[in-house]
Amino acid sequence: MIYHDVVVVGAGLAGLRAAIAVNQKNVNVAVLTKVHPVRSHSGAAQGGINAAMGNNPRGGFDSVEKHAFDTIKGADYLADQPAALKFTTAAPGVILELEHWGCPFSRMGDGRVAQRPFGGAGFPRTCYAADKTGHVILHTLYEQAVRYEHASERDNFKIYDEWMVTRLVIEEGKCRGVIAYHLATGKVEAIMAEAVIFATGGAGRVYLPTTNAVISTGLGLAIPYWAGVPMKDMEFVQFHPTTLFPTGILMTEGCRGEGGFLTNKDGERFLKNYSDSAKAMETAPRDIVARNMQREINEGRGVNGNFINLDIRHLGAEKIMERLPGIRDIAMNFVGVDPITTPIPVRPGQHYTMGGIDTDENGATCVEGFYAAGECACVSVHGANRLGGNSLLETLVFGKFAGEAAADYVLSKSALKKGDGALKQGLDEELAKFKRLTESKGTEKAGTIRDELGRLMAEKVGIFRKEEELKDAFKEVKNLQKRFENVSVSYSGMKFNQALVMALEVEGNLAMAEAIVYGAAVRKESRGSHFRTDFPKRDDENFLRHTVVTWDIAEKKMKPSWKPVILGLFEPKERKY
Repeated sequence: MIYHDVVVVGAGLAGLRAAIAVNQKNVNVAVLTKVHPVRSHSGAAQGGINAAMGNNPRGGFDSVEKHAFDTIKGADYLADQPAALKFTTAAPGVILELEHWGCPFSRMGDGRVAQRPFGGAGFPRTCYAADKTGHVILHTLYEQAVRYEHASERDNFKIYDEWMVTRLVIEEGKCRGVIAYHLATGKVEAIMAEAVIFATGGAGRVYLPTTNAVISTGLGLAIPYWAGVPMKDMEFVQFHPTTLFPTGILMTEGCRGEGGFLTNKDGERFLKNYSDSAKAMETAPRDIVARNMQREINEGRGVNGNFINLDIRHLGAEKIMERLPGIRDIAMNFVGVDPITTPIPVRPGQHYTMGGIDTDENGATCVEGFYAAGECACVSVHGANRLGGNSLLETLVFGKFAGEAAADYVLSKSALKKGDGALKQGLDEELAKFKRLTESKGTEKAGTIRDELGRLMAEKVGIFRKEEELKDAFKEVKNLQKRFENVSVSYSGMKFNQALVMALEVEGNLAMAEAIVYGAAVRKESRGSHFRTDFPKRDDENFLRHTVVTWDIAEKKMKPSWKPVILGLFEPKERKY
């Protein structure tokens, strides 16, 4: 049986930063990742990372407290406020650390890190590297991970590529390790650990279309959920205002931060016609801009009835080539549009999971020795709506905090290497599950169920929601779960069995879809990204609280509950931008 003091699941920004933090305390750590680290979805982040640095000439009066206020207001006051302040206070140090590690940020004339405006921010505080910020930060962290791996005298830091975790093993309220499937050899192994950190990213592929990579499925959340770990605020799903029509590829908020316009079929900057975006216009928070774009399309003012124009022509060729080169490449390669001369066709699309594994501000869960960080976790600092530029920051801040907490937990333990019986049982159960799927004679295909679910969620649990459609969606999700019991995997071999991988991931999508639909149905108000046409107002009296769902292992069903929002800094007020 493989053993490591700490196992980190996922090698994106949160996972790599957590692993580095563990090893900085001289604790043995392993990173399990189903793709090579630099193929992680963190690399797709384009626009930037927030920090109150005050480098931009218009940002001189910025502060971590103002960043916290913007984050909490942007969250429609559902964020836990002490966690939000801890988050923003750590931000400037994160940027300095990345600088010292050699991250190639875009620079101002005096050499300081450049900062651009982003939606919902009172000051230009988004540090960036052209429009490839996630990519360069991911490579910077991977360089550090390689450095730690090679500098380890006792094999104290190890990265396992193409290992897919499929089960979390918990015994008597304590985390014992994971079960993982090695894609290259087909082996399924039990891996013992004193602490496990999940950094598996969001569940974007529950929806179709989405800006998320194919690897960003609901399974990373479903694994701890099935083990009894609570999920929080799953109904809050962010729809990014600008995804390329018709492919759904992300068009960074940096386009608007640099001064881009959104126009309807008449060439009008229509955001001025809506009270919640009349002042901030294109730099209003994402939930507001996305809703107002969708209203224009629904009411017949979309271009060709389908999309909105993202116009950056007035920025000029030099600025576009310097600050938005990736956007230009994508627009030219996928829709044949050169944004230097022609507007880019865009529409809102699923982008980010605000909810996730219920954790405290150090990544700890209700299970001893189990932690989570990044998009799969819900601290909560994003509340009902995440501000652009806060996701990359979240991965690094809470990745570090979770890694340090896990290392401290291991160092505090007097007895190690317990729980092999529970791991062996978990391994046997997982092998039996794989056998059922690969030997099934069922008539259902995982890909069919995946696509039907994605379309269902986009149609009935999207930007606008209402009671009847949510009830229908819940019934349809339950029906798809029933159909999944008859799924067969077309290939029986275990080496790189992508059909098996898809089946496992679709099962996770179904579990998280149920949680999302349930939360959307019981939250009878509109807050942040969750907009109920039948309850269009925010209701602080009844719903200033977190939705929590827990899987009852014995009864095999979802158990709902509520959790209070932690206030203390700013009283909830009406959001005006």
